Amino acid sequence: MFEKIKCHLSHFFEKRWVRVRGVAFLTAVTIASITLLGYSIKTVNIFDGEKTFTVYSVDSNIARVLSGLDLKSNQYKILKTSSEAFTTNVEIGYAFPVYITAGDETQTISFFNGTVKDALTQAGFTPDENDLVEPSLDTEISETAYIDYVDIEYVTGTYTEDIPFQTKTVYAADKKVGYLAQTKGSKGVREVSYTEKLVNGTSAGKKVTGSKVVKKAVDSVKTIGTKRTAAANASAQAVTSSSAVKCVSTLIPSTPIELDENGIPVHYKSKMISRATAYTHTGHNCSTGVKPQPGYIAVNPKVIPYGTKMYIRTANGSFIYGYAVAADTGGFIRKHPTGVDLFMDTLSECYSFGVRNVEIYILE
Repeated sequence: MFEKIKCHLSHFFEKRWVRVRGVAFLTAVTIASITLLGYSIKTVNIFDGEKTFTVYSVDSNIARVLSGLDLKSNQYKILKTSSEAFTTNVEIGYAFPVYITAGDETQTISFFNGTVKDALTQAGFTPDENDLVEPSLDTEISETAYIDYVDIEYVTGTYTEDIPFQTKTVYAADKKVGYLAQTKGSKGVREVSYTEKLVNGTSAGKKVTGSKVVKKAVDSVKTIGTKRTAAANASAQAVTSSSAVKCVSTLIPSTPIELDENGIPVHYKSKMISRATAYTHTGHNCSTGVKPQPGYIAVNPKVIPYGTKMYIRTANGSFIYGYAVAADTGGFIRKHPTGVDLFMDTLSECYSFGVRNVEIYILE
């Protein structure tokens, strides 16, 4: 009997001890969990510029914490965060519209904060010091804003252009009359450098900055023989003389000028092709002091000295000025130093003549 009682008591104490140990373990786990949970819960203060939201959360992801709030707008940006112990402070900013006008187009972007330059960059522009921007690039934007942007760009480039060749006429004294030969001319090439101004992508003009000849033009040379044989000179006379030709000049040479069958002086020292204009009475004498009359012409005395006697006509003979003497000069030589100005009696004759190229045969 005693042994039986002893056995029952032993089982009883064993079961109670197990229960006590179980309760103690659960209590320890609960305390540890509560302690850990206390350490995990954080206070998050969110300030949106107007209102502060306070959230207690074990989630360390700020974006997920913000997603659960009833914010004024779902378009926002985290501007600043700071943490101290178990508290995190978050400052957010809501997006606002910024209107950017470039040329004829206006686009709208959602902007949070920054400068005008930041807004332009976000819109896809690359502003620089050449551009016109209002407000200025460093202006801070914190609310709805309007930006006027003029994109100004300078680009450089090159293009080529033809250089026309000239046809020169050479009178060869060693070639017989009737000799005619002409070499073929060829165009040259010039490379031109330029700077182009682009305003909002559209050209606003080009400025030539330089040029260089890549290929020189080759002039065509027309050679005409003037040599007469002794037999021909003895048997042939000039077809006519200056005294029989209708011309503008009223000057008369000391002896008539012999002209060949083409109306070209038979004897002359040299020939030149010049740009010719016309002028009439100004109320003043010529530079050499003589009274102006048809036949006295204005020249550049450095090219054709005063007193030079000459015979002037167009190449096709449609206009014959005739015998002339260099007696005057004028301002035209600044732009056309090798040109001549032919005196005529009336203004209508000057208008009718205009500007032409003439052949000048220097007689003496």
